[in-house]
Amino acid sequence: MAIPVTAIFDIGKTNKKFFLFTEDLQELYHDYIKLPTTTDDDGFECDDLDALTHWIRETIDRIIFSEQYHLKRLNFSTYGATLVHLDETGKPVTPLYNYLKPFPPELLEEFYTRYPQDAHNLYTASPSLGMLNSGLQVYWLKKNKPELFRKIKYTLHFPQYLSYLFTQQLVSEPTSIGCHTKLWDYTRNDYHAWVREEKLEQLFPEIVPASKVFYVPMNERSVVVGVGIHDSSSALAAYMMRTDEPFILVSTGTWSITLNPFTTESLTCEELDRDCLNFLTIAGKPVKASRLFLGHELDHHLRQLSELYQKEPRYYKQVKPDVAFIEKIKTGTIESTFYPATLGNDKLVSDLFTTNRWQPEAFASFEEAYHHVIWGLVQLQVASIKLAAGKSAIRKLYMDGGFIDNELFIVLLRLYLPEYILGVSDMPLGSAQGAAMIIQQDHLPTRFKIAAGC
Repeated sequence: MAIPVTAIFDIGKTNKKFFLFTEDLQELYHDYIKLPTTTDDDGFECDDLDALTHWIRETIDRIIFSEQYHLKRLNFSTYGATLVHLDETGKPVTPLYNYLKPFPPELLEEFYTRYPQDAHNLYTASPSLGMLNSGLQVYWLKKNKPELFRKIKYTLHFPQYLSYLFTQQLVSEPTSIGCHTKLWDYTRNDYHAWVREEKLEQLFPEIVPASKVFYVPMNERSVVVGVGIHDSSSALAAYMMRTDEPFILVSTGTWSITLNPFTTESLTCEELDRDCLNFLTIAGKPVKASRLFLGHELDHHLRQLSELYQKEPRYYKQVKPDVAFIEKIKTGTIESTFYPATLGNDKLVSDLFTTNRWQPEAFASFEEAYHHVIWGLVQLQVASIKLAAGKSAIRKLYMDGGFIDNELFIVLLRLYLPEYILGVSDMPLGSAQGAAMIIQQDHLPTRFKIAAGC
């Protein structure tokens, strides 16, 4: 007899993941792949939307026609700051522009001349991040690629495009809109005035709750298909549906994002300058969040150390916490020259590190240099957690994602945050399970259920 399953595509910047969950949210199957990238119309690296679409369709076809599984539900979790622009026939008309693509300085200056930066950042609860402000991507298309822009009929956030592939329904939802887009005015709970002034609002379809579903016929069956969700917000939703006590979530991976849905403090300019911002929950409520490009920073240093010390790329996984190093931390005698190389976030970096004297080749071994790298990353993570925590008295901290498997990182984090109760293994598949839980509410206990939406 075929097993009833919920299918989730969890699309990260590096890994594209597919999961099958049972009715009680247990992982039944997973598939992780890395798809080759392509380049956009300016020659900048980006994800290949055609290749991704082909893999997703092929994967679902395999499940739909399988005798082993009965596909009942399908949903999507993806990284943010990414848009898919469709023409009047519903076909993509641009590449999947990379949020790391440089934003033209002169265009940014023009934008902030029209919409003063400090006030704009505060109202939209988002720092100035260039292409990471996905609303500015649309502004850039309008100003720099007008012929291409004129072909755009609809603009979908990435998760909603993947849902659209199966439902053909054009929608927007809160978590993607609120993800440092500069589109949303948190003081009015509506699109910011600049979106209307630039006549961009008409590109974005109606806003529906993240819990909205459509019933799609597939192989003579009706499959419940969700509208998709931003990945960090999905991880947060999974925890919010599982616990009643206040907590802070650190969702780690390429980005480490600390999320605090239990604060009502307004953001300050100082916090915004350190990449602290607001997200929206699945119910459209503000979440105080702080971001670090931590996984990207770690990857940079691992490549550097592996080359210097002639080690295999995954050698760092064998490194155990050094007792003498930890003792130096406890006694306050630690001296490190670590300095971030790719992180950005200049204000936060200058708060923590003085001068760039980092020389990894000066250490006696890979292990010694690696300890200093992780020490530096933990300093950044602690500062980021404290930004999101603000003045709240929350002392429960959950960590999700890739960094939970880094023993040294967890040991040092506990050492520097003794006032917190740190849980690191409750839900290692947070973003995928969150996306599953949101469309599986009819099979969840009452305390897991969420409101109808915003």
